[in-house]
Amino acid sequence: MANRHLSRSIVMQSLFERDFNDIPATEMGKIIDRNIAEFAPGLNDRSFVETLTQTILEKQSVLDDVIMKAAPEWPIDKISIVDRNILRIGLYELLFTSKKEVPSRVAINEAIELAKTFGGESSGRFVNGVLGTVYREMGGPEAEPEEDRVAKKKKKPGQNKPSDFSENELKEMLIEKVAGGVVYAREGESVSLAFVHDIFGYWTLSKGHVQEGEEPEGAAVRKAKEEMGLAVESDGITLGTNEYIANDPKVGKVRRQVMYFLLKAKVKNELHVDSSGLDDARWFELDEVESLKIYDDVLPIITKAITFIYQQS
Repeated sequence: MANRHLSRSIVMQSLFERDFNDIPATEMGKIIDRNIAEFAPGLNDRSFVETLTQTILEKQSVLDDVIMKAAPEWPIDKISIVDRNILRIGLYELLFTSKKEVPSRVAINEAIELAKTFGGESSGRFVNGVLGTVYREMGGPEAEPEEDRVAKKKKKPGQNKPSDFSENELKEMLIEKVAGGVVYAREGESVSLAFVHDIFGYWTLSKGHVQEGEEPEGAAVRKAKEEMGLAVESDGITLGTNEYIANDPKVGKVRRQVMYFLLKAKVKNELHVDSSGLDDARWFELDEVESLKIYDDVLPIITKAITFIYQQS
């Protein structure tokens, strides 16, 4: 374990150097070799260092998106270079590494130790707070008592309700239009719904920003194709809207207003997820939906969709 901790410190130093000097990823091998020679001579775990570094770089956009959602008050460019690269290491091991290889608590504790060693006075608390937020969203069994987890609303990470802000604060925020849909397929008497799975462990609805000159209904159809590789058509039914406050790294807090539509798949083909922050997409029979881990703000949308689907039968 001590050897792995040293290896992670080399990964952190290498990622820091690349980030600080804006070095191309193709140069990482040289950086790793130099850091091992300087800070860990005799280290026999170079393959672990190299693999962890490269996979973090490959998923950096996803990891940064998670950081922004878990710490909405801290845009990526405002987080110290040390802290954000430690978070990338911790989040990668927390979200994408086998729990048999790196248990969740080990991933968090290792990141905290790196923060205490290389970061500032508050780095350990900050890293612990961000990783703890993600761990709780994943449903970590040791994160809090079971009764507390059941009682809490499943709010999406990094999101707040408009009611959390004053009227003047809301007026100053940029409004972003988003569209999504409940996608269904019918095969005889059988009906299935298509859901995407986010890296926080929730099944949710495909959605995305409405582009300039685009109608929300068209945007919902487009996103189903982009995120799941699924050709759909709208039933012409608006299922409802919701609004939440999110943090945009460029403009700060924004009001995201989401409109949902009922979308019918032309063919129930195999789903292929292709979107930052998502790791799976599947079809579920209607009687399976109740057992899924779903955000509270989309449950009424799904319920309404199912009602419409039954009415069409």
